[in-house]
Amino acid sequence: MITIIAAAAENNALGKDNDLIWHLPDDFKRFKQLTTGHYIIMGRKTFESFPKPLPNRTHIIITRQPEYTAPEGCLVVSSLKKALEICPKSEEVFIIGGGEIYSQSLSITHKIELTRVHTSLEADTFFPELNPKEWKLTFEEFHPKDEKHQFDFTFLTYERV
Repeated sequence: MITIIAAAAENNALGKDNDLIWHLPDDFKRFKQLTTGHYIIMGRKTFESFPKPLPNRTHIIITRQPEYTAPEGCLVVSSLKKALEICPKSEEVFIIGGGEIYSQSLSITHKIELTRVHTSLEADTFFPELNPKEWKLTFEEFHPKDEKHQFDFTFLTYERV
């Protein structure tokens, strides 16, 4: 199963200057809980936005740079197709960004784990628009802003219709 996991503002903003535009600890916890033990597929810029590889996950980095060198334990491929070919077919695989990789994978994705951040911010990377005829909302959990979370947000799970 292919699952997209992302946090996007109401205007679908994901990030700016290769960084997140908010800090939501509960979203990080959910991301860790859902992706630990799984293959995670990402673009090179998304990978480079991490201080180091995320523990207990197999990283697959998509890049057009043929000589790209990644840390030990990370796999490097030249396309989304090649990334998916090296993932176990019987396991859930997570697409974790960025915007271009989300757009490329949307048509083949089975599920979307989306954190909708209730604000609209300036960004240079955006989540693709979802066609409501293709997706059914199966889970929704609202979280109000608090001392650790600058914005209200909602965990949403969509499954392909």
